[in-house]
Amino acid sequence: MKSKNVIITGTSRGIGFELALQFANSGHQVLAISRKTKKELIEHQNITCLSLDISKSEDLNQVESFIENSWNNKVDILINNAGLLINKPFEQLTTTDFEQVYKVNVFAVAELTRICIPFMNKGSHVVTVSSMGGIQGSMKFPGLAAYSSSKGAVITLSELLAEEYKERGIAFNVLALGAVNTEMLQEAFPGYEAPLSAKEMANYIFDFSLNGNKYYNGKVLQVSSTTP
Repeated sequence: MKSKNVIITGTSRGIGFELALQFANSGHQVLAISRKTKKELIEHQNITCLSLDISKSEDLNQVESFIENSWNNKVDILINNAGLLINKPFEQLTTTDFEQVYKVNVFAVAELTRICIPFMNKGSHVVTVSSMGGIQGSMKFPGLAAYSSSKGAVITLSELLAEEYKERGIAFNVLALGAVNTEMLQEAFPGYEAPLSAKEMANYIFDFSLNGNKYYNGKVLQVSSTTP
């Protein structure tokens, strides 16, 4: 398979970390974006790490500069994987809490996607990682009002972008994940053991990012075998 230029957010741990390694080990060029970076990513010849805060627009400008200067103005795949979860009873959630969650889970997704679109050609794929908590009619869990509502927002955003850019051949799809054994899951459900590891879920997202746009556009796939 021809090498692709792949941008992944939230690569400091969990699914994002495993995804960056899998793409890089398969010969693709990876831009790994997170505030903290593990040694394995820094030392990989196919990975460039940008340590930045995606909730800050001025930080995201570094991505545009990198694409122009290092990737010859071309992005094939964008995986919006980064997420922020705050678990609090609704009456204790503050406006600041909501703002923090939405800055990472919604606004950064929109801003980074906006930055990448001019560098995307026909056949490019934007994959946004959402949650079963953002699916209308799904089981909801107390304490996740900010998180789950933000995950619902990016679903609608992706559906709209798929329609807006369909003539350019850029696909936008969402994977609404169920329980995966990550640090984030443990923050929401301490002690709960999910049936899938971060690496197993990364395997699925890896394949979907490379091939899913051949079959789907503007779709939300529920990737969950359990509740939560």
